[in-house]
Amino acid sequence: MPWNSRYRPHWPDLHGTGHNALMPELPEVEALVAFLRERAVGKPIARVDVANVSVLKTFDPPVTALGGLTITGVTRHGKFLDLDCDGLHLVLHLARAGWLRWSDELSPKPPKPGRGPLAMRVRLADGSGFDLTEAGTRKRLAVHVVRDPADVPGVARLGVDPLSDEFTVERLHEILTAAKRAQIKGVLRDQSIIAGIGNAYSDEVLHAAKLSPFHPCSTLTDDEVASLHAVIVDELSGALGRAEGLAARELKDSKRSSMRVHGRTGEACPVCGDTVREVSFADSSLQYCATCQTGGKPLADRRMSKLLK
Repeated sequence: MPWNSRYRPHWPDLHGTGHNALMPELPEVEALVAFLRERAVGKPIARVDVANVSVLKTFDPPVTALGGLTITGVTRHGKFLDLDCDGLHLVLHLARAGWLRWSDELSPKPPKPGRGPLAMRVRLADGSGFDLTEAGTRKRLAVHVVRDPADVPGVARLGVDPLSDEFTVERLHEILTAAKRAQIKGVLRDQSIIAGIGNAYSDEVLHAAKLSPFHPCSTLTDDEVASLHAVIVDELSGALGRAEGLAARELKDSKRSSMRVHGRTGEACPVCGDTVREVSFADSSLQYCATCQTGGKPLADRRMSKLLK
């Protein structure tokens, strides 16, 4: 069945024009990894056509070098997808509005370069393959062809994976201590510190942990750090479980319905019934519950937000 009719994830506000675009984060990228392992591994690449050259972030090896190689593995580095093609790596980052559209029967005609959403097409030898598209005007979709995934700057600077054995309570304590008085929301989203958590899941983690998004990292007690660690692992593991094996429409609805505060401004908090509030920034926003997270004090909705006195 074509990816775009069953398996394609439909992210709300995927055009990236709104603050609450549910861009793919660790659980959703892991779901894509599982899908591509099932559909693409073991198949030779017939050709790669680039419709928008701006998505290519590398030139050596050239993208044409992928033609004739076989996809031997698919993995994830944070939010990066990594397709191993006989030792060359096609590394993709879908960013805010990127889209992977699988088809069991791609059109045999090469795509025409233009200003449309299509950025690149990977056609496999059996006629199947996928298109990479990106909606909106802010183009952040990134494609790398490298000999080693660590050659991708974004991969090289990734922090610890929150679902790996390295992510222990002690490691989290070290991270928060080093962050000093930095706000916890920003640290959770920083891919160079913890890889894979974005805007949506950081909101959910902080709500479950009953922490203000602007809580200074180094002031957390040992018990709060242990609780935060457990919440991070539980939230991401739960999302992985919900995403496993879901069709596209179900994946979208599952992610949206699982959010307690993210993207739910004005709705009732499912824990206490208070109204979910929002703080807006230049190109993003966060959602939180004042009763659950800030002692009932609303956060100032301005770019450099602080707790209202």
